[in-house]
Amino acid sequence: MARITKAPWERRLEIVQTAERLFRARGYANCSVDTIIREIGVAKGTFYYYFKSKAEILGAIVDRTLDRIVDQAGQVADDPSLSAMAKMRVLLSDSHVGDESTRDLAEMMHLPENRELHEISNIQTVLRLSPVFARIVRQGNREGSLATEHPLETVQFLLTGAQFLLDGGLFRFSGPETRIRREVAQQIIEKAFGAMPGSFGFMNPDPVERKPDGKSPSL
Repeated sequence: MARITKAPWERRLEIVQTAERLFRARGYANCSVDTIIREIGVAKGTFYYYFKSKAEILGAIVDRTLDRIVDQAGQVADDPSLSAMAKMRVLLSDSHVGDESTRDLAEMMHLPENRELHEISNIQTVLRLSPVFARIVRQGNREGSLATEHPLETVQFLLTGAQFLLDGGLFRFSGPETRIRREVAQQIIEKAFGAMPGSFGFMNPDPVERKPDGKSPSL
């Protein structure tokens, strides 16, 4: 059977998509490079032409996921029909920016062997999402619902704190402990953005309104 020749970008995408599917189906730790190349039907040399390691593929998956999240957030930020506070509600409420695959990826990123990549991912999340939120804050300034002198820098501080302190069990807080910290985060956000007290209450709905799995929303 003749080997199918694909363009470099197409072959690279195929490797990333196959790895992402296998990581979710079998677990990151249980999926080797050999498993990936067998699934695709390519030589090991082909794999290493595009990626140096399994961790590097995970990095590519993270980039693709972050692209989707930034795109989703950008669409909300640029919607002319929504007020700034309505946009904040969409992005910061329990609706969660992303989907189930985003949460699956977060679990893989918390594995000890991926710690360095996880830190790089957190940095990129702050750098790429902060301009999107800053646009919303500037709109809020114009509308009078917010009053922030330095929107971008303020957003970066808030995102960095949220990424670290509330990051998927990094501190192994219990459910009640996490909820208290989210309530404090709400108060800090309101003060930093110059918003009315309680105006970001959508970040902390009543317990009966929270998701059955008890997971907190994340960016």
